[in-house]
Amino acid sequence: MDWHAVIEFWFDECEPQDHWRKSPEFDRLIAMRFGDAHQQACRCELWRWRERAQGRLAEIVVLDQFSRNIYRDQPQAFAQDALALALAQEAVAVGADLELRPEQRAFLYMPYMHSESLAIHLQAERLFSQPGLESNHRFEQRHQQIIERFGRYPHRNAILGRRSTPEEERFLQQPGSSF
Repeated sequence: MDWHAVIEFWFDECEPQDHWRKSPEFDRLIAMRFGDAHQQACRCELWRWRERAQGRLAEIVVLDQFSRNIYRDQPQAFAQDALALALAQEAVAVGADLELRPEQRAFLYMPYMHSESLAIHLQAERLFSQPGLESNHRFEQRHQQIIERFGRYPHRNAILGRRSTPEEERFLQQPGSSF
């Protein structure tokens, strides 16, 4: 498989709502079509994809987004976050992000939003404040507020076997507290 298949699937075949809704059928489709690529990405075997900006994006989508689909509600859903973030940081450092359309750039930046580090969210704030990313910028601000308040995402606690604080438990009872 090459990176074109990932880009075509994520940005052409899928509807934008597919990216955010929980759907066992969609998760199975991603596992079936991209499970092998995901395993290769986890082993850093897709380095050749990084020769092009869209290839970099494809590898990040596989590690950051597809992990969440393939391993929904399991700890492995977040296992590749650090690698996806490092690849996104590298892409930004070489300016590859600026070669992408805004809707693609948003997914290259998504590992910043998924980070549980406030320092990373300060970088994300700058990245998501670019023209064309306004709706993503609002989501980043909401994510950053959670990290500022708790230092982590409380909605991951149960999946990751972390004990929630009483304040986190109260927060999780509020409508819209989870993403």
